[in-house]
Amino acid sequence: MRGLLLFLLLSAPALAQVEPPNAILLVAKPGLLDPNFRETVVLVTQTEDASTVGVILNRPTARKHQQTGETLYFGGPVMREVLVALFRAQHAPDGAAFSVLKGVYLTMHPANIEPLLAQHAGNYRLYAGFAGWAPGQLEIEMQRDGWYVLPASAELAFRKDTAGMWEEMVRKARGRVALR
Repeated sequence: MRGLLLFLLLSAPALAQVEPPNAILLVAKPGLLDPNFRETVVLVTQTEDASTVGVILNRPTARKHQQTGETLYFGGPVMREVLVALFRAQHAPDGAAFSVLKGVYLTMHPANIEPLLAQHAGNYRLYAGFAGWAPGQLEIEMQRDGWYVLPASAELAFRKDTAGMWEEMVRKARGRVALR
């Protein structure tokens, strides 16, 4: 898996950052039938232990976080009862977190989430659950041609209006493929 993610990260166009990104976007192709991922844009990263995890960027739910009133997004089918946060920070957080993009982290650790909820600063997004792949599973899905791969960006990850995001990313991916 580590090799696949490294390949996908290196094959995506370079982003103007000092640090290389540790994330890509997986955009479900129109024929992807899995109801968990149909018409989704997934921000995917690889953990230090080579696990592949992510959150679905374009699935807001009707649920609100009881403390903040923030919309909860459906992050994926794994551990749906667990609160996960994607957040911006100038410095690495104290609690366990995955570095996704420069200054952007993914965590389910209370030491990171509780301060975010207290500040109401809007520099985070909350998810119920996350997406995860068993060893070799994502490679199989890629071989079956179920996903487009695009570079990730903080702007897209925190975009307020996610309606139409999937269609936009499919058009972008198809345009990139047509240019090759």
